[in-house]
Amino acid sequence: MLPCMASNQQTRPGIGELAKDTARGRIGIVMSEIGGLVQIRPIGGGREWDALPDKVVQPSAREELSARLAVKNGNSRDGL
Repeated sequence: MLPCMASNQQTRPGIGELAKDTARGRIGIVMSEIGGLVQIRPIGGGREWDALPDKVVQPSAREELSARLAVKNGNSRDGL
């Protein structure tokens, strides 16, 4: 039987999902979980950073849109 979760509990984003590191205020994609840390890569690519699991949450819809738009704007400035 699956454990029952209260409706106000959030689950941490899994590998390949968008996540917010609340300690740094950054949003990226979860790449892996190694040594008790979550590794997150910026949406537009770049160097991964380590985050504490209890500081990793799902970003709000507004935060997700803002992060994705920033990447698109950067790409358009660079001619991509």
